Amino acid sequence: MLGCTILDTIMKNNGVTMDFGSHVRGLREQRRAVNRRYSVRQTAQRIGVEPAYLSKIERGDVPPPSEETVRRLAADLGEDADLLLALAGKVSTDLREIIMQRPILFAELIRGLSDAPDDELAALVRKVRNGEW
Repeated sequence: MLGCTILDTIMKNNGVTMDFGSHVRGLREQRRAVNRRYSVRQTAQRIGVEPAYLSKIERGDVPPPSEETVRRLAADLGEDADLLLALAGKVSTDLREIIMQRPILFAELIRGLSDAPDDELAALVRKVRNGEW
């Protein structure tokens, strides 16, 4: 998944739900295969948690960590923070603040788009991102 956007990742997974811990472990192990500095111990040290805690996260023995820790983990592993936050069952603070400004409109928009096919939703996101709406 190196170099993928969140849209690419979602499209590849085609709606299949991933487990946070398993996904993190898979990412870390992919990187460790080419760079030994991605051991549990070294990764934990870089993101500021105990190795035993990171191991428990990867095994699913504890709930996903805080938003800040998820963001540090995403940065260290080269993963999209929004994807890891979603897998952790969290919404980033900036998105929560945007939604809170117009909660009814955003709720209606999200619910209305929930059944849209992935390819059409991805096209809509690209248009919005490029200011073509």
